[in-house]
Amino acid sequence: MRFLRRIRFLFKIHKSVPFLKDFFLTSEIKITTKVLFLVIITGYFVFPFDLIPDFLVVFGLVDDVAIAILILQQMVKIAPSSLKEKYNFQFK
Repeated sequence: MRFLRRIRFLFKIHKSVPFLKDFFLTSEIKITTKVLFLVIITGYFVFPFDLIPDFLVVFGLVDDVAIAILILQQMVKIAPSSLKEKYNFQFK
C-alpha cells in the first residue's frame, strides 16, 4: 500500500512547487523545521552522492526521483492541515 501511495504522489508532483512556496512562507510551521528542510533540500542538490550513479541512465534517475519524493512526502506529513487540504494531499 505504501508503494502505491508513493506512485500516486508522483502523479501529483506538479503541485509541489506552489506547495513548497506556501510551506516555507506559512507561519504555522516552526522556523527550525523550515531551516531543516531547506538544509536537506540544499544538501541533496549540492552533494553529488548518489546511491546509483547517474551514468546508468534509467536506474540513476530512479534513485534521484525516489529521494525527492521521500523528502516531499515528509514535508507534506509535517505541513498543517490547511496546506494539505489546499493542495489535496492526504496521507495517513
